[in-house]
Amino acid sequence: MSDGELVGIVLVSHSAEVAASVAELAKALAGGGAAVPVAPAGGTADGGLGTSAELITAAAASVDRGAGVAVLADLGSAVLTVKALLAEGDELPDRTRLVDAPFVEGAVAAVVTAAAGADLAAVAEAAAEAYVYRKV
Repeated sequence: MSDGELVGIVLVSHSAEVAASVAELAKALAGGGAAVPVAPAGGTADGGLGTSAELITAAAASVDRGAGVAVLADLGSAVLTVKALLAEGDELPDRTRLVDAPFVEGAVAAVVTAAAGADLAAVAEAAAEAYVYRKV
């Protein structure tokens, strides 16, 4: 299977370092997940804490292979920024979906599922199911 068939993943965080680290962790735990297009979109364009519509848009474009893009966000304004971009209709690739999932566990589940060649609905469902993973 070529990476042209894989769902892309965008990880939106208020921190560039958090977004990049979660992307690295998810790919490593997915057995390298080298074929899965994953992009962090963290912080503001000037390197500060916050969210940037421009960084999110660029990240989504960079992972779009035509199979859809799953976007996971960490906190409130990151979610609101993605929702605003989706509402605009032409800022994000077709078949971009904001996934309601825990950021770290959801990212791992999304990358593992995408690496198996699942479609966007299955990737989103796997990420959302991470809410039920109990730690104790």
